[in-house]
Amino acid sequence: MSFLEIKGLRKSYGELEVLRGIDLAVEQHQVICLIGASGCGKSTLLRCVNALEPIDEGQIRLDGDVVSGEGTDVDRLRRDVGIVFQSFNLFPHMSVLDNVTLAPRRIHRLSREQAQAQALELLERVGLSGKAAAYPDQLSGGQQQRVAIVRALAMNPRVLLLDEITSALDPELVAEVLGIVRDLAAAGQTMLLATHEMSFAREVADTVCFLHEGVILEQGPPEQILGAPTEPRTQAFLRRIIEAGRL
Repeated sequence: MSFLEIKGLRKSYGELEVLRGIDLAVEQHQVICLIGASGCGKSTLLRCVNALEPIDEGQIRLDGDVVSGEGTDVDRLRRDVGIVFQSFNLFPHMSVLDNVTLAPRRIHRLSREQAQAQALELLERVGLSGKAAAYPDQLSGGQQQRVAIVRALAMNPRVLLLDEITSALDPELVAEVLGIVRDLAAAGQTMLLATHEMSFAREVADTVCFLHEGVILEQGPPEQILGAPTEPRTQAFLRRIIEAGRL
């Protein structure tokens, strides 16, 4: 049994079926990249794994335990599975330090001193130790996204979900955020991420999954999926990416 297992996952919004039977296995310390055109279901899949969206059919297991459907302990799940979004979603009225320490204090019941010590260590890792007292509107977009990643890491998640975390950033800020993800991958953080950054996916992913119309049409090592895909839809998608200069 894999560390994170998704079987037969279906999700609809009214008559629109967004996920049409997703099967995916993620081993511990693996990095899985989800690629595909906008609207293919990448973000919905991540939101279902984090229980931000209820699933219609199928099952999600984490380390052998069912973490989907009725009776799911959502609070416990979100202690184990962190998520970072396209938009930073930082609390604007709170300092960087308070943004990062809020959940560990409320959910893990850490003391203020423990939470702050952990937060400062994480901020140091991403080069933001000098911004602990700053507020979100005093930071660049790249700095805000790094704080959002730190906020997720402060919960010590067993799995980290990253949903197009560079799509809202100016091009010059993308590299600084991807550098953090690269370091996390090297440190063994289990990650499932949706991305349009194909060169980055080629570099950090253990497996790349191409989603099309709510199904995983093709998956495999980056060199296979990005270099020699077999499915015509994958080939067409990558042609467009190459033409846009993004691979």
